[in-house]
Amino acid sequence: MWETVPRLLGASRYLVLATADAEGRPWATPVFFAALDENRLFWVSSPGSRHSRNIAVRPEVAVTVFDSHAPVGGAEALYLEATAGPADDPGAAVAALNARLPEGGELADDDLAPSGSLVAYRADVRAHFVLIRGGDARFDNVTDARLRVARPGE
Repeated sequence: MWETVPRLLGASRYLVLATADAEGRPWATPVFFAALDENRLFWVSSPGSRHSRNIAVRPEVAVTVFDSHAPVGGAEALYLEATAGPADDPGAAVAALNARLPEGGELADDDLAPSGSLVAYRADVRAHFVLIRGGDARFDNVTDARLRVARPGE
């Protein structure tokens, strides 16, 4: 079921990023993203946003990617466990994001700190899971579940 991972990452524009602050209070937020590959995701945010402040003190995050327009009973979803932080290569992050942005809406170098108000962030994915809908005959499950998947050969 690995094929679901690159397909959903390529087809989706937004992810839901789940973070927690130092005391463990959770926060979830949608962010526009680009995937470098199945193991590295990029987005830009203000370092003062709640999720960015949370990542600064607790870099472990969870990510969900799904099509919010899918009909009930037809959903596919990707769940990721990752570690997040400022991108070690902001240029690669901006290039990946700009490839997904409409013409005229691309990010410029001046949009990023220190001259701009945004920081390029990355999530390094440690584990991939896919949604197994309830009633899937392949898995004999009554309720929705998730299945850990890995790239073939790993």
